[in-house]
Amino acid sequence: MRRFGASFGGRLVGLSLMTGIVALVAPTGGMKVSARQDTIMTRLFAPVEIGADLSDLPASERLALAHIVDAARVMDGLFLQQVWAGNPSMLLSLLGDQSAAGEARLDFFLLNKGPWSRIENNRSFVAEAPDKPAGANFYPADATRENVAAWFDRLDDAARADATGFFTTIRRGLDGEFISVPYSVEYQGPLAIAAEHLRAGARATTQPTLRRYLESRAASFVSNDYYDSDVAWMELDASIEPTIGPYEVYEDEWFNYKAAFEAFVTVRDAAATSNLTRFGDQLQGLEDTLPIDPSFRNPSLGGLAPIRVVNVVFTAGEANSGVQTAAFNLPNDERVVREKGSKRVMLKNVQEAKFERVLTPISRVALSADEQRDVTFDAFFTHILMHELMHGLGPSTITVDGAETTVRRQLRETYSTIEEAKADVSGLWALHQLIDRGVVDSSLARSMYSTFLASTFRSIRFGINEAHGRGVAIQLNSFLDAGAVTVDGDGRFAVDHSLIRDAVTSLTTELMTLQATGDVEAAETILATRGVVRPEVQLVLDRLGSVPTDIQPRYVTAVQLARQTR
Repeated sequence: MRRFGASFGGRLVGLSLMTGIVALVAPTGGMKVSARQDTIMTRLFAPVEIGADLSDLPASERLALAHIVDAARVMDGLFLQQVWAGNPSMLLSLLGDQSAAGEARLDFFLLNKGPWSRIENNRSFVAEAPDKPAGANFYPADATRENVAAWFDRLDDAARADATGFFTTIRRGLDGEFISVPYSVEYQGPLAIAAEHLRAGARATTQPTLRRYLESRAASFVSNDYYDSDVAWMELDASIEPTIGPYEVYEDEWFNYKAAFEAFVTVRDAAATSNLTRFGDQLQGLEDTLPIDPSFRNPSLGGLAPIRVVNVVFTAGEANSGVQTAAFNLPNDERVVREKGSKRVMLKNVQEAKFERVLTPISRVALSADEQRDVTFDAFFTHILMHELMHGLGPSTITVDGAETTVRRQLRETYSTIEEAKADVSGLWALHQLIDRGVVDSSLARSMYSTFLASTFRSIRFGINEAHGRGVAIQLNSFLDAGAVTVDGDGRFAVDHSLIRDAVTSLTTELMTLQATGDVEAAETILATRGVVRPEVQLVLDRLGSVPTDIQPRYVTAVQLARQTR
């Protein structure tokens, strides 16, 4: 029996207060830009204005969009609390330091959503900060991973499903024993504020599917049941494309069980979206030919597989912590994916900024001259799309020792890294399949590998403590071992185009088979042996000091929108 009691009251007040503080300090959703920025921050992140054309939106939709941005701001405060219980008090402390160094620390704190540099292996940049907690603030601060895992294992099936679910924290009850607490209770105050903003947006819009999503997502913040709102999000067909709530599990480094709050507020690029509809029709055919045992394939994917190309207006929470997201595939709830499918969202203006400011300069340092000529935005964009498409293919719900379970539950803390590596490499496999079938132009047959090779250095710079960076390290080292990627005497990398396709297929088979069997020991071995930065790779990384690691968004359209609608 769960008992929540009075012990949660102070947390609710603190979260509501922090939500307001974050909104005031960072009104654009990114870092506030000071005239005296810390040099390391300037080196790591290239300031970029991110905006979208709202000229075609009528007044009703602009007002709805403004309310959605207000709801998204709440996600920043929620995510800060999820990362570390000490974040609220540390934020207040940093606000009191008006020195140049103090302003820089506050800027960097807001970008990283805490006092640790996410792309520098969680290096602390605030003197009094402890090591970043691997379990974040999803579990009691005095608990160990082993304590919690043993408790999970003692629970009956229903209680274990609840305790290991996306939308509960683990706390201690009045008797000192572990209990699971719904997000709707843990974060009650801020979620009530966000829900009201979403309801205001629903009242403003004239688009039925947008209204349904906003209303159902507001209801889910109260009920803690996200199924209906996930389905409504899948069926959303509107000029405004918001994604708001608890989704990704990267922050839970103990088990990859707990979802973090985030928000993407975007507007649809209708022409680009229309151009990509052909990809959705290919998914079952790709699933049916995956290079794995046929028994591991899904004979009937969920019926919905929408693809959206959008331009970002605003992001918050996990979506705006450190490295900026270029695309995503949601929802993560296996039940929704099994029954309905999943949606892929391509953040076009963010991808363009990353390609111009980061990837192109990296290619000039890391690749041979021949490879540099084959690095193109079309290949970059299309492989990101295939990466997101492949998140929805391959093993998900599996059977281990006669019992139905999920890949996420079986692989635990290794799940995110293996899943990111699988989506990347199988995306290359699938792209070549579509070239063979005439769905994708053959001009990408070479450039997709060269562009991907350049992008491996971009991702590894995020840090191998992070799922995407470590997943890319696994791929690059696998290709080096196979001779499909080579290094010349000057330390520049190139693709052996006679070997790369077989190497891609082999790694796709290995990772998907590991997932299908739930083999966590094999996953741990791969992470330990191939999820590392080898000397020849480090030499390139050392030469990239003048190239920014990622972009620092300034959400100019969100600022303009606030002025126009307030």
